[in-house]
Amino acid sequence: MLSQASLDASIGGLVTTIEQTYELVMDNRASSKINATKDVLVEIAQVVQECAQFITKYSETKTFCTPPIPVAFMRLIFFVGSWLGKNVRSETTIKVANYNRKLNQLMQELRDRPIPDIHYGIKQIYEDRSSNCLACADRVGLNKSKKCLDGTRIEILNEIVDWLNNTDAATPRIFWLYGQAGKGKSAIAHTIALYAQNLGMLGSCFCFSRVKQHEQLHVKLFPTIARDLADRDLRLRPLLVEVTTNNHSLRDTADVVAQWEKLILEPLSQLKGSPTGNVVVVIDALDESGVERTRATVLRVLAACGRELPANIRILLTSRPLVDIGEALNISPYIYARSLDAIDTELTMRDIHLYVSTRLQSLRDTFSDEKFQQLAAKSGGVFEWARLACDFVSPRIGVIPEDRFHEIMSHAPGDGKTLLDEMYTTFLKDLFRGSDERQIFRSVMRQILWLKEPLPISALDYMRDRFPREDDRYPVGYILNFMASLLAGANEVSTPVRPLHASFYDFLLEEKRSGEFFVQQSDAHRDLAVASLVVMQTGLHFNICKLETSYISNLEVADLEERVKENIPPHLLYSCQFWATHLEGAALDLTLVQLVRRLVTGEQVIFWLEALGVSNLIGEAYWALRSAEGWLQVSLFLCNMACHPNNTALAEKNGV
Repeated sequence: MLSQASLDASIGGLVTTIEQTYELVMDNRASSKINATKDVLVEIAQVVQECAQFITKYSETKTFCTPPIPVAFMRLIFFVGSWLGKNVRSETTIKVANYNRKLNQLMQELRDRPIPDIHYGIKQIYEDRSSNCLACADRVGLNKSKKCLDGTRIEILNEIVDWLNNTDAATPRIFWLYGQAGKGKSAIAHTIALYAQNLGMLGSCFCFSRVKQHEQLHVKLFPTIARDLADRDLRLRPLLVEVTTNNHSLRDTADVVAQWEKLILEPLSQLKGSPTGNVVVVIDALDESGVERTRATVLRVLAACGRELPANIRILLTSRPLVDIGEALNISPYIYARSLDAIDTELTMRDIHLYVSTRLQSLRDTFSDEKFQQLAAKSGGVFEWARLACDFVSPRIGVIPEDRFHEIMSHAPGDGKTLLDEMYTTFLKDLFRGSDERQIFRSVMRQILWLKEPLPISALDYMRDRFPREDDRYPVGYILNFMASLLAGANEVSTPVRPLHASFYDFLLEEKRSGEFFVQQSDAHRDLAVASLVVMQTGLHFNICKLETSYISNLEVADLEERVKENIPPHLLYSCQFWATHLEGAALDLTLVQLVRRLVTGEQVIFWLEALGVSNLIGEAYWALRSAEGWLQVSLFLCNMACHPNNTALAEKNGV
């Protein structure tokens, strides 16, 4: 095995090669035929960028001049490889050798050509880097905290890593990993994305989420991937700029097929030069992108893309085994399908046992390893169940771990889905024991589940204080402070509150599964529409961001983003963005009618437009006003009909 000193030396050699490349470019800066070498310069820039990322990861925890620090680099760069049994030092050396070979090849190509105006070429390259014109998604990328526990999922991770690194042109471009809720698909996806990132292989990581369905993320999937690929590969940036300049509609089109062909396939096919390695794209939780029709086109594209993508592209796709996803992907010869449900049960139980014993290590004096084994066996192979079980028995005030353990073990066995539902029910019954508490729970969760975007506790409280029914005006902390095992942000004032796992959504919204904890929609949209309109009525005012002048564009205000955060709190921004959405879902209500008319006929509508404008959300205004107009027309018509009993027969005749 290579020594750490040899590894340091190979990295140092790569730095020397980069220096030589830079010197060669600068030595030829006075030449005059840039068009003959622009492609080489761009390729050099791309390889150097990859090298810089690779070397930065190596040097983050050490300095070349200091004595070697064993294992530090391994943990940083190849933390996955260290517990997959990979020869990480050998892989590092191969990676360095490939970079050296590529740079030497490009330097020779540069020497062999006449090199005109280098400064002009470099200027053009950096001008071409401007590719931030696409309608992309925010906050959908890699989350390191979601990776697998070290030492678990070794076999499936090894299988995926081998597929990632396979250079055979016949290798399927897509690896579809599927399994039931709670099986750990997202943890595997984030682990692989982190592995690829640390190797410089990650092209993009896009994670769908049920709480973001209103953002139409399926329409932003391919533009976001295209932008990320261009951020990684300098050669793609000018190609993206060119295609969006020639066809401006591509910047925000909802045509998924056009996005795929024009923003991804065509630019990739135009790349010149041989790739330095495989490029990884991770798409997690496709099943949470929306209803069937929203992902139908995405599925068709993915099912057919294997025959079109370059040989060095690898797409890891995860989802539940929904019928429409299975029908689209299982029949494609270009996709390798792998079921988490089909993995050897003993391997899954081994991993869950390691997870349980690690999470509950503080109870080793209380629980024998046999009890850890029993908990693992009880999980039915569902990691989410194991996480909840560990939370349930963990020691804290008022909790006796042994009693909690016996309560969990007393449930009748069942499949993973039934066990997960039982765990949710067990948790909620323990937290909310009286009917009044459970009624308040349902009210608070109704507010959370029907929000279009998660809000922190402070914003939830602010809006709830403006609900139309006075008995609904209480701090949500009465309920949420006890739900950290089920909800993110439950114990933090400023973190958006959302279910930790999508299966909790499903549980609460299906009466057959949740029983007395079932959350009905009821008047959720009415309450949120009233609250939003009242919040805007009291919170909006002229020059809300305290701008010194209105004679410059928003782009020219250097600190506009900070001003928005400081002056437009989350509850007000949410209300400005979604009041009309909730209005559309609300039934006839005279209070709502008055609030809407007051907004659209007074000066508040100008202040609302201003708030949307500085928040870069002005595009929401047209739809909101059209939607409100339609709702008012229908509501006022129904109100008039209700006020005139003689018109009842006419209304029935016209189907009103």
